[in-house]
Amino acid sequence: MLQKPNDQKLKKIPATVVTGFLGAGKTSLIQNLLATANGKRIALIINEFGDLGVDKELILGCKIEGCSVGDIVELANGCICCTVADDFLPTMKSLLDRSDPPDHIIIETSGLALPKPLLQAFSWPEVNTRATVDGVVAVVDSAAVADGIFANNPVAVQAQREADESLDHETPLEELFEEQVQCADIIVLNKSELVNGDAWNVIEAKVLECQRTNIKSIKTSFGRVDSAILLGLGAEAERDVGNRRSHHDGEHEHDHDDFDSFVLEFGELESSENLDAKLRLVIQNHDVLRMKGFVALKNKSMRLAVQVVGNRVESYFDKAWADSDARYSRLVIIGFAGMDKNEIGKILSF
Repeated sequence: MLQKPNDQKLKKIPATVVTGFLGAGKTSLIQNLLATANGKRIALIINEFGDLGVDKELILGCKIEGCSVGDIVELANGCICCTVADDFLPTMKSLLDRSDPPDHIIIETSGLALPKPLLQAFSWPEVNTRATVDGVVAVVDSAAVADGIFANNPVAVQAQREADESLDHETPLEELFEEQVQCADIIVLNKSELVNGDAWNVIEAKVLECQRTNIKSIKTSFGRVDSAILLGLGAEAERDVGNRRSHHDGEHEHDHDDFDSFVLEFGELESSENLDAKLRLVIQNHDVLRMKGFVALKNKSMRLAVQVVGNRVESYFDKAWADSDARYSRLVIIGFAGMDKNEIGKILSF
């Protein structure tokens, strides 16, 4: 049977929601999905907690064929789960209204975002007849789970709980972990290169405790999962939203008062010699969860990307500065509310 010319327009465009905690490897996963898309036209919606967009720059820096600036929409300065009506829905509508719409949309949430409000947004009239949630992919930092970051009573918040009996028994980090894993249609256990064999029992038990039944998981490193595995799940997750539990079910709104972020800007550095030591000093003395950004080094033609997750520090040259580029050094710091921004700024002053 011949397809009518407008049949394609009547099909819903699939969207994949990529969720996971700060630094779990969501951006690396998306880079691999783009690299293995085999000609599929993909649009990205990238959400950042904080007003410095890093992930978009990292993806563009890889120069993946078929991935252009026009195919990436960045929503910064807030979690997408809190700004569905103001930011997400207009962005989706603009993608769907294109004369040549994408074959697939990938939505990378902030590491502090709850995925369920996004699923609910696909039932709104603006998108429900034109797009569907093909699947929710939860990226798990396996090493962080093994280290007990998402377990009960981590040291970083224990004092707060003892001082205030009204606080929930679960920590903000544990609650976020549960929200993200509970909503998943497939779970990617990332950073397996950092985990020894004995730790996998702990990791898998923690994930199993949170996930829904019959959800598959994949072990990998550096987000290396082929697009054929994660795209095309056909979950229609927005129709199953009631089965994905949330700590915030029944609430009209929620906030992220447990967390905060700020941006530090400084000039070109003579070298990166002291950068690693200063970053580690911040980790040791302050309630920082994540640092990321770019640094310009004098006499270096390439941009230095900086990634800090927990107590792990990584830096690498990701792309050359163009002659027309304004060379800059900027880091976004994400941590618990109440972190001493002034002291952190003093440590990272150059």
